[in-house]
Amino acid sequence: MKSQQQYPQPISFEFFPTKTTEGAKKLAQVRDELSILNPLYYSVTYGAGGSTQEGTVNTVMSIKDAGFSAAPHLSCIGATRNGLGDLLNTFINMGINRIVALRGDLPSGNRDIGEFRYANELVEFIRSETGSHFHIEVAAYPEVHPQAKNARSDLEHFVTKMNAGADSAITQYFFNIDAYRYYVDSCEQAGLDKPIVPGIMPITNYSRLAGFSDMCGAEIPRWLARRLESFGDDIESIKALGLDVVTSLCEQLLAAGAPGLHFYTLNQSKTTLKICQNLGLGE
Repeated sequence: MKSQQQYPQPISFEFFPTKTTEGAKKLAQVRDELSILNPLYYSVTYGAGGSTQEGTVNTVMSIKDAGFSAAPHLSCIGATRNGLGDLLNTFINMGINRIVALRGDLPSGNRDIGEFRYANELVEFIRSETGSHFHIEVAAYPEVHPQAKNARSDLEHFVTKMNAGADSAITQYFFNIDAYRYYVDSCEQAGLDKPIVPGIMPITNYSRLAGFSDMCGAEIPRWLARRLESFGDDIESIKALGLDVVTSLCEQLLAAGAPGLHFYTLNQSKTTLKICQNLGLGE
């Protein structure tokens, strides 16, 4: 299935830092393979409490040194103002001008959560420290954040976060386009007019996808879950169905005017490349 329509919206890709030299080499290869799609930027995740801070900085530096735009993730739970201020200065000195600002995972037990509680406080801090230097992206949850009291309070928190100084948002992945459409409509009714970019998760492994979805609150539609389950260990059939489903979702999103696509690559290129080629991108 290949779309004949060309889309003007930008695309971007998410990576996570690797722990070995060999892993870094493989990630560089994935980055170069995806570069034919001319992404707006590559984002790099940041572990809970800054646990991958060094890896994030090193990965961002390698992307920047290779001539591409990089956007480090930055989470505030467990962080201090001084520590985050130093990290922001590091990114400025590296020539980075885009950040994905997140709350981060709450620590277990009674551990100190640091000087910030919510992502809107992080956004406010970045703006107060660096002015308009950074394009700040934040997270959005079309199917409601798993820790939210309800959909209304979740939307209110998102509006507060955006109004704190964010430029745009990236959503958690989803497979129901109506969830995204309704979420964007609700944001517009609340007075927000900034871009909300849908996050896209390629489907290559059902058990891993089911685990991710349980943790982050993303819904796998019943019909899709049952079809994927029916394939058992037939990985090629899972990938084939996943390719069709996610390509169709992307086509609908772009045709409906979504401001771009952000792919959660899991440090792999093959399936993401196929989806984008089906969409007629990168040609």
